[in-house]
Amino acid sequence: MSTRPLFPTTRMRRLRYNSNLRDMIAETTLSTNDLVMPLFVCPGENVTNPISSMPGNAQMSVDVLVEKCKELYFMGVKSVLLFGIPEHKDLDGTCATQDHSIVQRAVRAIKEVLPNIYIIADICNCEYTSHGHCGTIIDGDVDNDLTIETLCKQAVSLAKAGVDMVAPSDMMDGRIGEMRKSLDRNGYYKTPIMSYSAKYASGFYGPFREAAESAPKFGNRATYQMDPRNSDEAVREIEMDIAEGADIVMVKPALSYLDVIYRAKHEFNMPVAAYNVSGEFSMVHAAAEKDWIDGERVMLEILTSIKRAGADIIITYHAPEVAKLLKN
Repeated sequence: MSTRPLFPTTRMRRLRYNSNLRDMIAETTLSTNDLVMPLFVCPGENVTNPISSMPGNAQMSVDVLVEKCKELYFMGVKSVLLFGIPEHKDLDGTCATQDHSIVQRAVRAIKEVLPNIYIIADICNCEYTSHGHCGTIIDGDVDNDLTIETLCKQAVSLAKAGVDMVAPSDMMDGRIGEMRKSLDRNGYYKTPIMSYSAKYASGFYGPFREAAESAPKFGNRATYQMDPRNSDEAVREIEMDIAEGADIVMVKPALSYLDVIYRAKHEFNMPVAAYNVSGEFSMVHAAAEKDWIDGERVMLEILTSIKRAGADIIITYHAPEVAKLLKN
């Protein structure tokens, strides 16, 4: 039984009547410092390919991407997460490991103009393989250890290009430890790893697969991405990644996995990122376009819930919208 005074001595609404007071005692506050904007870079010059299922987002050639990064940076969004669409794909994603690959070129171009922007590179093979899976296929399934070899080469190449952080999203067992060793062995011991530690086999990724041209040509990703029914398994994944050298752990998607974000933060007291994924973004915009919801209000409510659950970093396609609202 609570020993706190009850009504009418205690009236909880006293703290809600005035907006200034509500702001002063707010437990959770969004900031542009929390935000990372995902961006898609493609070959060519002066290319902007709008993504139909993700309003306001597009595949961009390097020159257009640089201008977009400048716009974001001066709005207060000072970190981006890059995904690449290559000119040519291959069976095991080795096209992403070369120094002239699309994301490597983008990193060098952005850093030349904006040396202080924080660039995170997604490390995975699904955009770069002809079959759309996240690694090398052996006997109809992704081979764990062969895939790790390619991922490590990709990470080292991107570190060499000047990326600030690598973010492996493949969900192969043991890849964080091997990537940490590869980076250190090549002199990139200062490069942090943000691990997609609890990445679920989710239905919320549909618009992203259009954006990144990464839909699998056969089967699904259930043999390597996590089962949405499990959270204890996510804790084990996170624990293993931390032991192998992850500097930041990530939960993806965010909205349906707030409980996992909460557990990650409170059980490990590590920096936690959450990916507010494409499907979550697109649902808000689709409903807002039909006037079913107040899009801005719902967007802020969702992102605040993600931070309230424990996320220190929120990767979100809403970043420019949030930055404008916060600025105004």
